[in-house]
Amino acid sequence: MKILTIGLLILVMMSGQLNADNHSAANNKITLNLDGTSEVLVKGFIAPIEYTGSNFHVEWDELANLRVAEPEKRYQTSVFRAFLPDKAVSIGDLWRIEEESTLELLRQLHPNPSLKMHINMGDSSGLWACLRAYNDQYADIVFRIHAEFVLENGWFTPSQFTGHLVIDRSKEKIVFFQMYVPKAVLNFDVNWKRFGGRITDIGFCPQIELRAGTQDVLKDTEFTESITKEAAERILILRFYKFQKINWVSLAEALEIALAQQKPVHVLSIDGPLADESC
Repeated sequence: MKILTIGLLILVMMSGQLNADNHSAANNKITLNLDGTSEVLVKGFIAPIEYTGSNFHVEWDELANLRVAEPEKRYQTSVFRAFLPDKAVSIGDLWRIEEESTLELLRQLHPNPSLKMHINMGDSSGLWACLRAYNDQYADIVFRIHAEFVLENGWFTPSQFTGHLVIDRSKEKIVFFQMYVPKAVLNFDVNWKRFGGRITDIGFCPQIELRAGTQDVLKDTEFTESITKEAAERILILRFYKFQKINWVSLAEALEIALAQQKPVHVLSIDGPLADESC
């Protein structure tokens, strides 16, 4: 059994969606490309797992010894075209990431990644990218990927892989690339094939990451058009999880609105995060 903190979410049933969730894409569109003849050195990291609810990271050798497959690897820049749109895009626009090149990158972390999750994910599977910012020289792409590692005796499912791809538009080269599992109290789910069935646990790993280049070049950059990282992540999360369009409010707000509108309050008790794949 998972040892989790029970969360309480309050939902007041309302029609419509939050206006704040809608992004107004700019009229200006840009095209993005990369020179496929150059190479990119990517460094990979998987830190030792620090915690699992039922001590799977201690009792299961495969999990206890989970480490990066290749600490360093050189790629043709063409691999990263998977993260670029195939047509002109505006700020806030979404597009699908190409799967095979993504799997090639994930194999640097683990030899057997999968984009076809072993659990029923509903509408939350996929690989999506969003244009966050650009000027004449640089473009910053934010992305989110749901994938897992197939182990010999189970599955390791990170909450998500998120990150940035920053390209030099004039030179068509990669300035910075980062794909990582965000830090959280719990940021992965694991299933262990044992005792003729499957047992489940959840835990925390401080670092699962691929990285190339440096983002310092963007430190004082002024963009022609941009949205915040948080706004780009919000656009992405709405693409993965339709329930995020619901107006979730606090208990105090729910009671106040329910009284004013004479509507019932629906209370949901959950045993893990809703907006990622760690549970």
